Amino acid sequence: MTLRLTTLPNGMRVLTDAMDTVETASLGVWVDVGTRHEPAEINGVAHVLEHMAFKGTERRSARAIAEEIEAVGGHLNAYTSREHTAYYAKVLANDAPLAVDILADILQHSVFDQTELERERAVILQEIGQANDTPDDIIYDLFQEQAYPSQPMGRPVLGRPEIIKDLSRDAVSGYLSHNYGAEGMILTAAGRVDHDRLVEQAGKLFAGLPRRGGASTEPANYVGGDHREERDLEQVHVMLGFPGFGFRDPDYYAASVLSTAFGGGMSSRLFQEIREKRGLVYSIYSFVHAYSDGGLFGVYAGTGEDEVAELMPVLCEEIGRLSEGLDAGEVQRARAQLKAGILMSLESTSARCEQQANHMLVFGAPLDVQELVASIEAVDEAALLRVAQRLQGTRPTLTALGPIGRIEPLDRLSERLSA
Repeated sequence: MTLRLTTLPNGMRVLTDAMDTVETASLGVWVDVGTRHEPAEINGVAHVLEHMAFKGTERRSARAIAEEIEAVGGHLNAYTSREHTAYYAKVLANDAPLAVDILADILQHSVFDQTELERERAVILQEIGQANDTPDDIIYDLFQEQAYPSQPMGRPVLGRPEIIKDLSRDAVSGYLSHNYGAEGMILTAAGRVDHDRLVEQAGKLFAGLPRRGGASTEPANYVGGDHREERDLEQVHVMLGFPGFGFRDPDYYAASVLSTAFGGGMSSRLFQEIREKRGLVYSIYSFVHAYSDGGLFGVYAGTGEDEVAELMPVLCEEIGRLSEGLDAGEVQRARAQLKAGILMSLESTSARCEQQANHMLVFGAPLDVQELVASIEAVDEAALLRVAQRLQGTRPTLTALGPIGRIEPLDRLSERLSA
């Protein structure tokens, strides 16, 4: 892995991860603002901006943007998360300069045409509707909101329909001009890339960016609680979780190993005990969601109306058993799964590009894969027990959708968890 990092005069960082064995390049601009940096009254504006960036600039129409990148066989895309926004492309190596030019154009010279905004507003409302019609998708937003109620970290990434319907052009353009600053933006590229050439081009194309953005947010304050919605569904969709571990938490890697062993694959405890042995679910897994200042540790399950009554006590029992520790085989398998996922991703230019960008945004330094693998290897029994103990005694978060009448009250589930 050949990494090079340069900081431009305006504070924007350029990081390349050279891969001489490929003929492509993945590159993009990652910005250190997302949903949690939005004022409540314009929740969803970061996501709307992500859409509108592709809808025309001072020198390119929306169609021209699409045609130029596809004329060379490449593609453009973007996504918004709670803490970051990304705009990225994948192209043949020789076409990397075109991709950089388009990215610089859409991030600095978008016109936010009102007609395009109205059209895209309708598209985003359909996207929200689709998410609401997908229980195993929307339940994550409901879980997040219940864990962090009435605060930026709990707001939906897509925004709320009543806000999106009235969001103005000035709100979208103002959000960009106020929050997108060079010091919080990283141009990352992986594949067959020339670092010096990329730095030279970026220095010219992004020179007009303001040095600093004005984004701010409240600290994440986990609260937890109970949210249930009765819906006419075939399955009950359930999430049960706890305050988790931020990226900088000393126990972050131990939490990742614990989650993988607990519910990260077909050999995991949850899959074997709840699906294979008891047949109570079709899908069940645990997860770790990490943020800059906190996180969530939880379990998702999709089950039947009759089965949910048996599922929840068993799930609480399995969570309680974590404090008894894991056996050596479970730990070894979990470490192997995590390491394999990391090392296999190194074969993808897109994955390497995104990994480096996210690591730069969180830690301010490039990702050292060997250091990451060593951190996973260093997780021992004491660290795993410490994570399990940290989960115990915290207020849980429960969200459920579907025929929910047979799920016990949260107080009863809490008693089971602390038994």
